[in-house]
Amino acid sequence: MRNKLYLECTSGISGDMTVAALLDLGADQKKLVRTLKSLPVKGFDIKISRVMKSGIDACDFDVLLDHDHENHDHDMKYLYGHDGDSHSQDHEEHHYQHSHEALEAHEHPHSHEHHVQETHGNSHIYTETMHSHHGHHHHEHRGLNEIMEIIDHADMTDRAKSYGKRIFKILAEAEAKAHNVPVDQVHFHEVGAVDSIVDILSVAICMDDLDVEEVIVPRLCEGSGTIRCQHGILPVPVPAVSNIVSAHQLKLHITSVQGELITPTGAAIVAAFLTSEKLPEDFTVEKIGIGAGKRQYECPGILRAMLIRESGEEASGNDACTEIDTIIKLESNIDDCTGETLGYVMELLYEAGAREANYMPVFMKKNRPAWLLTVLCKKEQVSAMEQIIFRETTTIGIRRQEMERTILKREKRTVTTPLGNVEVKVCTFDGQEYYYPEYESVKKLCEKTGISYKEVYHMDCAGIRYGLVALYNALTY
Repeated sequence: MRNKLYLECTSGISGDMTVAALLDLGADQKKLVRTLKSLPVKGFDIKISRVMKSGIDACDFDVLLDHDHENHDHDMKYLYGHDGDSHSQDHEEHHYQHSHEALEAHEHPHSHEHHVQETHGNSHIYTETMHSHHGHHHHEHRGLNEIMEIIDHADMTDRAKSYGKRIFKILAEAEAKAHNVPVDQVHFHEVGAVDSIVDILSVAICMDDLDVEEVIVPRLCEGSGTIRCQHGILPVPVPAVSNIVSAHQLKLHITSVQGELITPTGAAIVAAFLTSEKLPEDFTVEKIGIGAGKRQYECPGILRAMLIRESGEEASGNDACTEIDTIIKLESNIDDCTGETLGYVMELLYEAGAREANYMPVFMKKNRPAWLLTVLCKKEQVSAMEQIIFRETTTIGIRRQEMERTILKREKRTVTTPLGNVEVKVCTFDGQEYYYPEYESVKKLCEKTGISYKEVYHMDCAGIRYGLVALYNALTY
């Protein structure tokens, strides 16, 4: 069964809301904390707790910043002036726990004394100190290249890294358009802030851990009015959100709520992961996660995430070995592009979520040599793929075809081999499992050992088989 995630964005979406909802769905908290500790970024702690939003129990993910990295993201008076008080009748958000221990009030999230806190019993509070707050940190203005370096040096899976890079690239393109500068000259403010980096990479880590393959978002609900930001008073939706919605053809619904419900990070997350805007006609809900927002509006400020199973699909563990779905094939004949240009286009297409992309030599009218570019993607990604092709190549037309396909059930695993850990793709057919080491994992072992790619690949395959046999023998002894 393919893991299908339905995001219900009736109260908007932000980075912290998404992380909280995914953690509530079961994403591994310890893995998240361990990975965030590996980031070459200073000045933050995280706090994972339970809160009440309009009487609804929700998970709260909070990035706690030191003085030098603080911003006004949750400050209603700053965002809306003194009128901001009208959006917050009483603080509806109250932290609680089931033990008898007192808990620090949420209204003071930026205290600088944070300790590892694990209460006994059924407490849902988890606080982890990520970095020391001692010393002085200057405000950083990071560009896209700097952020990519942060991701590359983090202890994350290759898939999680690609997720994070995809989200940041979408944000960079939106900001570049808003300020009319090249993407590589964008120096982030809100996006490059420490809390935004932590939010985005936390989403990437959690999505990877939950092994989500399909994301359904029927529409995004936004507020109205104005909001204060780094660049002054701006209308809602802010330019970055508008640009993302436009570039990725996201469905937008403007509500009567006065305020910003969709942050640029939230919009970029949807754009990066969206595979469908349409829910199955009939489905069952396997698990629900509720993520809490920080800003106080007349709507509850929660993001509901659901892992769903389409009617007719078998539950996990009893799936058939094959699945039927649809894919879109895009084709374009290109007769005036260099190989380097097409290589760059391939990178962009994969970063944007293409399932497959390739180009091959062909001969056109008057025996002109040319290239046939072919891209496979989901229907919801067609617009983004076509924008890349039209913008980066000399083509003047793109053909598209909807195709059905039969695919083998697959999953990602990390396997220990004599050379070290390797990520493998596991496919199942006719009751038999087949193991295929992932390229990036094999590449790292080649760089580590100095052994050729072919040798490492075959040694990994042998190690995988040996390990499985040993495990089987141990279990059946």
